[in-house]
Amino acid sequence: MADRSDIRWFSDDACKLDEFRALVEQTPDPRDYPHADGFAQKGIVYDCPRLRGVLETAAGREGVAREWVSALSDGPGLILLRGAFHGPVVDRATESFFAMIAEQRARGAASGDHFAKPGENDRVWNALEKLAVSAPEVFADYYANDMLALVSLAWLGPNYQVTSQVNVVNPGGQAQLPHRDYHLGFQSDDFTARCPPHVHRLSPVLTLQGAVAHGPMPLESGPTLYLPYSQRYELGYLAWRRPEFRAYFDEHKAQWPLEKGDAVFFNPALFHAAGHNRTADTRRMANLLQISSAFGRAMESVNRERMVNALYPVLLQRKGDGALPNVIAAAAEGYPFPTNLDRDPPIGGLAPASQAELVSRALEDGWTPARLRSELEAARERTEP
Repeated sequence: MADRSDIRWFSDDACKLDEFRALVEQTPDPRDYPHADGFAQKGIVYDCPRLRGVLETAAGREGVAREWVSALSDGPGLILLRGAFHGPVVDRATESFFAMIAEQRARGAASGDHFAKPGENDRVWNALEKLAVSAPEVFADYYANDMLALVSLAWLGPNYQVTSQVNVVNPGGQAQLPHRDYHLGFQSDDFTARCPPHVHRLSPVLTLQGAVAHGPMPLESGPTLYLPYSQRYELGYLAWRRPEFRAYFDEHKAQWPLEKGDAVFFNPALFHAAGHNRTADTRRMANLLQISSAFGRAMESVNRERMVNALYPVLLQRKGDGALPNVIAAAAEGYPFPTNLDRDPPIGGLAPASQAELVSRALEDGWTPARLRSELEAARERTEP
């Protein structure tokens, strides 16, 4: 039998700043990125109007795609695409997004956010669907974008899925703390530590993060801060909350001013944080794109709410049995996403409560089957489109 004594789950105390520094303190080799137009603070910069000429051939598209995958995985972890979106197209989408924000404010709706207090910014959850319904021609022009399609296909393969959240950081809006993104980046340290190492390695390749500038973003407006190469640190999903890693981020972060239509795409494991808007009058708008792999789904559709309601009387009878968490895990939905973040915002944490967490709470507090049924129905309604 093969020796597996070298396989260890990642742990918080295994995070070593010296190992992290050895990975991030490098610079890209221009020879690895022949289609790039420049390098700034380790960021790889592409001029999209020029690049579109290269993309007219299949060989050109393949060469650029390979280059971008290398940059996102083993390189700095991000690419800067200057002029990725045409200005008039962005302007029409911006008008629609501000109309959505005005409507939210008129209703008195304060959208919850993962990292900012309501009022410091304006967040439009599921801006993708809202734009398609309210302005389908604008949507068609915007998402016809060739750069978005190419980088999504390069990183995730065919049949990827786009989602979008518009974020406007208002004057005075504070900087975020550095973090990693979805999936493991939205979990607690305890949950993350219980994931085997291969899940830490898999999480970054399930999604791609992007941000499209919807207006000028001078440095004083606080465009996103990044730490190039930080996605290469395998323990990063446990390290990003540690104070020594946050201090290192503050000392070595990179930041680029953006113009309307510029886009940044980055590995979700890259340490990053929105900056502080120090201006008096700039509302910094970005369309935050999260593109997902087509493969993160179960084979069968299962009505887990129906299952849980049928099982709950039995669970109540066996309350205190140490094996009940196993039963709940097999029956209830253990992951809170996807959800409708307008009705189910992650206030107080990085993710809403899952169905499994709701069932566990019901058992702990002794809810009746009728109450659980009602709570599950309300939870389902919050998640529905």
